[in-house]
Amino acid sequence: MTAFIRTESSLPEEQAIHDETVLAGDGWMNVLEPGQTLRIVDLAGNQAADTLFFDADNPDDHYSAVNTIAAQGNLYLTTGSVLRTESGKPLARIVADTCGRHDTVGGSCSAQSNTVRYAHEKLQMHNCRDTFMLQLAKHDGRYTKRDLAPNVNFFMNVPVTPEGDLTFADGVSAPGCYVELEAIARTTVLISNCPQLNNPCNAYDPTPIRVLMWNP
Repeated sequence: MTAFIRTESSLPEEQAIHDETVLAGDGWMNVLEPGQTLRIVDLAGNQAADTLFFDADNPDDHYSAVNTIAAQGNLYLTTGSVLRTESGKPLARIVADTCGRHDTVGGSCSAQSNTVRYAHEKLQMHNCRDTFMLQLAKHDGRYTKRDLAPNVNFFMNVPVTPEGDLTFADGVSAPGCYVELEAIARTTVLISNCPQLNNPCNAYDPTPIRVLMWNP
């Protein structure tokens, strides 16, 4: 199933306990307690928010794209998708989504992938892997490079061809689109607001995102 499912949220912004703008290339890391809700807003449209999820009480048990896709029988994420770990544990559920579809197979950009996909002179460009590592270094030391697992690319459009190839296409988001997740378990969320300048995932123009949190 690849249909777009768009669902509005009923949560008022003025009741959010956290409201922050994350610039392109910057990162954000926080823990969601069970029942808390996180909203990620694509402020200008077509921006890609690369996001990792971990069981906050067992960081070795991180988000699994394979388990999530298999459990829902859908290659893309949208309203109703449950994000699962390597052990199969449910971490969070998408409860609202005005974009309609999100990628979880395209991975995140790195210095190495930039040189392979584009050109050797792209090696020095900032990338999501660097942002992830910087955020991990700021926290309690439980996370290292080995914890960089498969991620979700919120707002990113990566169509899969009938032959199984990936294509990085123009985004399907628009200014103000958002995705909202409710934590099922204690969940560490790590976001890299993608600085990618080499493909149309963000219209070649990385822009800020906004993150908000609510208590149950």
